[in-house]
Amino acid sequence: MEDFHLPVCGEVEPWWFLASGAWGPAWNMAWDEALLEAVGRLGHPVLRTYGWAEPCATFGYFQPHAEVAARVPLRPLIRRPTGGGIVPHDGDWTYSVAVPPGHPWHELPAVDSYRRVHQWIQAAFASLGVQTVLSPCCDRRGPGECFVGSERHDLMLGGRKIAGAAQRRNRLGLLLQGSVQPPPPGLEREAWEISMKTVATETSGIRWNLLVPDTVLTGRVRQLAQGKYASDAHNLRR
Repeated sequence: MEDFHLPVCGEVEPWWFLASGAWGPAWNMAWDEALLEAVGRLGHPVLRTYGWAEPCATFGYFQPHAEVAARVPLRPLIRRPTGGGIVPHDGDWTYSVAVPPGHPWHELPAVDSYRRVHQWIQAAFASLGVQTVLSPCCDRRGPGECFVGSERHDLMLGGRKIAGAAQRRNRLGLLLQGSVQPPPPGLEREAWEISMKTVATETSGIRWNLLVPDTVLTGRVRQLAQGKYASDAHNLRR
């Protein structure tokens, strides 16, 4: 594994961390979009880790709903705010990263921001004794399905893809949404989350602060969950 570091502003940079627990599918997508909207006023990048209150599948913002529904049996199907393909959620380790506009990570080309986030996960696994590699290129056995085949810079373990991500970059900032398929038994999610923060501090000078959501943020999450991500108008729009 090559030397790893995250794009940061200066030698020491504050980041927010939010372990938000398990939510329903519409609420999880709402949390991530609300964090993208809020990250400018929050002033620093946010790492959020979360789980799922029920099995479901999310799919990329630009994917046709009818094609997704024909490919995956999991329900509900929720359209993400990011691109990418179909991702089943049933025990996977999910996370998001929201970066404010003007931050070095926001300025990276999409391929480089994708590579950096998977190098981060790779370094976290390595510190726990799990050796993974980044895919050098593509294996498109299942186009439109995140964990069938692989894309360049996906994270691989034993020839199998275990981590993929999708992105959205606009004037509000950068949002990365990622899913990790748990490695073999013996490694707990909490240890991985701690390792993600530890390697970021040791390699890139990130200083972690717990994010306590204010009423503005939680109100926006509720609005997006109920008015957008739980609605057919959004999920069936294509």
